[in-house]
Amino acid sequence: MLTDNEQKQTVARFAIDSLISENLLHSNMKIGLGTGSTACKAIEEISLHIKSGKLKNIIAVSTSFQTTLLCETLNIPVYSLNSQLIGGKLDFTIDGADEIDYDSNLTKGGGAALLLEKILAYNSERYYIICTEKKQVHHLGITFPLPIEIIPEARTSIISELALLDAKATLREGIKKMGPIVTDNGNFILDAVFSKPVSPPVIEETLKQIPGVVEVGFFTKKKPRIFLTNEQGMCSSR
Repeated sequence: MLTDNEQKQTVARFAIDSLISENLLHSNMKIGLGTGSTACKAIEEISLHIKSGKLKNIIAVSTSFQTTLLCETLNIPVYSLNSQLIGGKLDFTIDGADEIDYDSNLTKGGGAALLLEKILAYNSERYYIICTEKKQVHHLGITFPLPIEIIPEARTSIISELALLDAKATLREGIKKMGPIVTDNGNFILDAVFSKPVSPPVIEETLKQIPGVVEVGFFTKKKPRIFLTNEQGMCSSR
């Protein structure tokens, strides 16, 4: 059986090779690049094809400082979504996910980059997710917490509103850092666990109406093509 890291490498290679063979990834494209360990594997695969000359004139928009630093190391040009070269729209975005349900709704934000990840995803012509099969679940928000990016001053009031939705929310604390996680945008992250199954599209809309909520880690409006692998290294897409 493959290790978790080997599974991520396998599905990243499968996804990028599939997209190239289907001519969905080719030269002269504007692409969004996600955040996290699985997304990083896809970025590394893309860089190999750039180095080989198979892909040329690829320009990217990054979802986090982490991804930007990786792109700099791999010599992938990174621009703002507002750049004149990008024009606010992307050919596609490729990313990982923390959980996926069987309706292709996603939970994202484990890396605290959900705001830019959603902006890029929803402004892309096509959206691709790569992950291991263990990320598939029947109900989102119960096992893996739903990340919610918030304005710090609204923390207590938002936690109270979440309690009315039968969700227990905690402020995400830093590792090797005293105090809460601060996102690339200067906000806090709440992690909410629901006591019973919920409708991700309804919760996404409901939480966006609460003052102080910046973005919600349920991704329901842009259905992605999903590339999966299992412990045996068998890959598929849907």
